Amino acid sequence: MIQSMTGYAAASADSPKGRLSLELRSVNARFLDLQFRVADELRAHEPLLREQIAARLSRGKVDCRLFLNEAGEPQRPARLNAQALARLKALGAEAAKAFADAAPLRLADVLRWPGVVAEEPADDERVRDLVQRLAGEALDALVAARGREGEKLAAVIAERVGAMRRRLDAVAPLVPQAVAAYRERIEARLKEVLGSLGSPLGEERIRTEIALFAAKVDIDEELERLKAHFSEVEKALQGKGAVGKRLDFLAQELNREANTLASKAASGAIADCALELKLLIEQVREQVQNIE
Repeated sequence: MIQSMTGYAAASADSPKGRLSLELRSVNARFLDLQFRVADELRAHEPLLREQIAARLSRGKVDCRLFLNEAGEPQRPARLNAQALARLKALGAEAAKAFADAAPLRLADVLRWPGVVAEEPADDERVRDLVQRLAGEALDALVAARGREGEKLAAVIAERVGAMRRRLDAVAPLVPQAVAAYRERIEARLKEVLGSLGSPLGEERIRTEIALFAAKVDIDEELERLKAHFSEVEKALQGKGAVGKRLDFLAQELNREANTLASKAASGAIADCALELKLLIEQVREQVQNIE
């Protein structure tokens, strides 16, 4: 299945540290470019995320965001640290002796003192498992979204290739007539010029020159190569895995053949066909840039 490089997915769940959320955004890029925005307390899980994403995606700029929802209430139980409380009480008593007029510590001040309220250590293994599960869910959704987008891109490219095939089929019967007319014009022009110069060149030399000119406007080879490239594009669209780079190469080859066709056009119809092909090929190249 053709995969686009554009997509978005998200997943979230409750964790011992609060509501854990993971977001994945991807756009087109030449290679796989991973960017992470991870909360400091979750930074240890970045290598796991990098490994999971690289195993599922081969191209695209992927922005991964892992964070805790601050609006959620922490689930870890808290308790008073008796030792810290005792030290604070002793310090308060000494301070009261030194500053007799000072107001005593309020309960809110005590609870805010560093170390007085101790939270139970989080279950890091549980958090790791949850991050791994969320990454799997988000990647499944992202791959599915990229697949749906890729299907649309493949349909557009296939339609453009079909249009190019039809254009070539329409112009192919006109080629022999165009080449014959071109040869007649060249022959008449050569005879006129050579006659005016009084050149002793015979009919054999004129036929040789005409044959050389005719070879320059022979487009049979270009037409066959274009059709072969069309078949390769259609084959790639039916394949699996990352085919974006191959399609990009084929689009470049199609453009090269269209340029050659334009330069060798022996009639206005062929020149118009080459111009239309270049327009369609450019539309294909624009779509190919978004394919993995």
